[in-house]
Amino acid sequence: MITTTQAQQYDIVVPHCCLLGEGPVWDEQTGSICWIDLLNGRIHEYTHAANLFRTLPVNDLIGAVALCENGDFIAGLKEGLMIVNRNNGTTRLLQHPEAHLPQNRYNDGKCDPMGRFWIGSTSLNNTVKAGNLYTLNNDLTCAIAIKGVTMSNGMAWSPDNKTFYYIDTPTFEVAAFDYDIETGQISNKRIAFTIPRTEGLPDGMTIDSEGMLWIAHWDGWQVARWNPDSGRKLFSFRLPAAFITSCTFGGDELQDLYITSACAGLSEKQHEEQPLAGSLFVIRNCGFKGMKPAIFRYP
Repeated sequence: MITTTQAQQYDIVVPHCCLLGEGPVWDEQTGSICWIDLLNGRIHEYTHAANLFRTLPVNDLIGAVALCENGDFIAGLKEGLMIVNRNNGTTRLLQHPEAHLPQNRYNDGKCDPMGRFWIGSTSLNNTVKAGNLYTLNNDLTCAIAIKGVTMSNGMAWSPDNKTFYYIDTPTFEVAAFDYDIETGQISNKRIAFTIPRTEGLPDGMTIDSEGMLWIAHWDGWQVARWNPDSGRKLFSFRLPAAFITSCTFGGDELQDLYITSACAGLSEKQHEEQPLAGSLFVIRNCGFKGMKPAIFRYP
């Protein structure tokens, strides 16, 4: 397998490090990049044109956010799936499908092309297959899409809206499903490809306009571009942090690649060696373009 690692210059978006940065989301209406600090319970937002960095505390573990039509956030908090007012941080509960499982929390989440919110769960105690993947529909009903996952992570929909890709991190596998855009149903699971363990654990994921998957590799120092049809690693961007957590495209033409990272779990020596761990990185004009970000649609 021939791959290329590129040392293209990255920028630090803001001089701030998260404990566990995750879930970057591009807001094309405001030209802002939003991301979370999962452990500190904060939503961060940076607007480049105004050079404005804002932090919205939600006072709870937060696994993921997505944008709503009115500009607010839909978020997976420890205490449920909630609307977060973007101005003042107040929350409104929509659903809590795991209220009966206090040992779980919500993890990665994303909107599908029809504006449904997909959100996975994981055990606080690392219990194997204790989590599930849920779909929060446009009418606010909630259903299980995949049962029995361990660490629900990366999600992406193919450009033709026919395939759903999904990562359960400890499996090192990227699964593919047939996806029905009208109903939101997934079927015909197969393993698109398996990540070699030497690459680091597969974490968050996005997809580009050519249908190639971009995967953040926890303990892999990289975000890598993979061909889901052949399973071939096309190349990677190396970064100055071991724990790379997620990525998304942003910018006026979705030409910039935003990448989150974490510093939680590093030893004192590792902190000294990785002073930028926990930063939000951006590779401007990365050479590829992303898909238009989907937003949550509800009554």
